Amino acid sequence: MSSKAIQLRSRWRRNSRLLRLGARVGLGHAGTSARKVFAGAERKEQLSRSRELKSAQQVADELGNMKGALMKVGQMASYLDDGLPEPMRVALSQLQSNAPPMAVELVHIEIERELGRPINEIFVEFDDEPIASASIGQVHRAIIRLADGTEKAVAVKVQYPGVGEAIDSDLRTADLLGAMLAFGFKSLNPEDMVAEIKDRLREELDYENEAKNQQMFADFYRNHPFIHVPEVLHEYSTKNILITELVTGHTFAEVCEWSQEQRDMAGEAIFRFVFRSLYRFRAFNGDPHPGNYIFHGDGRVTFLDFGLIKHFTQDEMLMFQSMVKAAVIDDDMDAYRRVIEDAGMLQLDAPFTTEECGEYFSHFYEPVRESRVMEWSGAYATSIVRHTFDRTSAIAQYATVPKSFVFIQRINLGLYALLGQLRSSGNYRRISEELWPMTNASASTPMGEAEAKWLASRD
Repeated sequence: MSSKAIQLRSRWRRNSRLLRLGARVGLGHAGTSARKVFAGAERKEQLSRSRELKSAQQVADELGNMKGALMKVGQMASYLDDGLPEPMRVALSQLQSNAPPMAVELVHIEIERELGRPINEIFVEFDDEPIASASIGQVHRAIIRLADGTEKAVAVKVQYPGVGEAIDSDLRTADLLGAMLAFGFKSLNPEDMVAEIKDRLREELDYENEAKNQQMFADFYRNHPFIHVPEVLHEYSTKNILITELVTGHTFAEVCEWSQEQRDMAGEAIFRFVFRSLYRFRAFNGDPHPGNYIFHGDGRVTFLDFGLIKHFTQDEMLMFQSMVKAAVIDDDMDAYRRVIEDAGMLQLDAPFTTEECGEYFSHFYEPVRESRVMEWSGAYATSIVRHTFDRTSAIAQYATVPKSFVFIQRINLGLYALLGQLRSSGNYRRISEELWPMTNASASTPMGEAEAKWLASRD
């Protein structure tokens, strides 16, 4: 059988279920008008009904046009573009289209099919206008009636029908993904990196897994003074539907226009969340993104989207800590080189001096190498990305990204980009010393003092 015939058969298999589901659109729901609940809720954009996806087949076709899994990778890298090599930037630019919203009728069908009841029995009110969209689903406001008769405002995340099949099909032939990654590292064998990304993207399709991840973070950060994770309503969530408490506040774009003091606190909250999560229970969101934060002022931030979580082993965390200790705390480049060689990050006996190695890798630790006020900027964040993908560097030709480092690197690059956009400032060396297990320093800021009290109340 020819390769074209195989591709056509695969596409037919993927779409057959979608065609059956799409045929149901309109039956029992035709003519249903969008109920305008939550009167007075601010909407910055009024979505165009003419571009709604009215059937599961249309969703599948749209996902196919956007190249499924690769579109997700493009979205993940969308705000790092300025620092990426030109070939990679051109490739990713083709993968960042946003899907139009699903039609109300299709959203209702998906919810009722998953939860097994008519939508008006599940919700007191349901806002048919989505408040957010992502690469694999969209989010709606609703008020749900709980089993005890009380009512609660919730966010309802509905997965696009067929997105799992579309992405899984792409992941089986992700050659372009490996080729894009290889642009950055001459010595890179992309197999491990592609395998790691495949595993995480497949996990993201499972909303039951996301619910478990989100609950883990919500439990850990409960009653934290400035970090909040919405609670999950597990009894109303499924593999394709995720319902959590609804949180309102300010967007990342709005915060970027706030005062320096407010931006400093917002940046500190995000930084502490990243590394407190990483060092305390060895897990973090592998997709830091401006849309995943809701801001409330005075440093308080709600964190969203826990589908792409990377869990690290104890050995992996000890390795990361050894790198920080050697490069930053002890300033011992001989020890640092041994650590990254043992980790597979640098080729053994690469033909350059340890001093040259230190000069190259120290750029990544610049924000925490000295106890000083660090002023983040977009230019610095871009310089880090360019440094990472600098194919002209002699050292970069012998460096690679082992599987365990794929999402650590993604977390760091994403965090630096976000802090650069916020233009935050602060003494991040002293903040880091509070978070590093090998230093565990006393609080250096008012937010640190509040967090220290919270930690003491947990122990």
